[in-house]
Amino acid sequence: MNQADELLTAGKIAEKLAVPPAKIKKAITTLNIQPDNVKGGCNYYNTATIAKIKKGLD
Repeated sequence: MNQADELLTAGKIAEKLAVPPAKIKKAITTLNIQPDNVKGGCNYYNTATIAKIKKGLD
């Protein structure tokens, strides 16, 4: 898997963007973003979706 295919959970996205996890989860909910993959009940988001979430934080 290369960097473009990286899948992260909301918590890992929060760490990467240096914002509280609650802000990430609120942006996901507000923007009605669906996970790119679900494994073991955890939602994972790819880099394109992470960019959308980041825009939703502004």
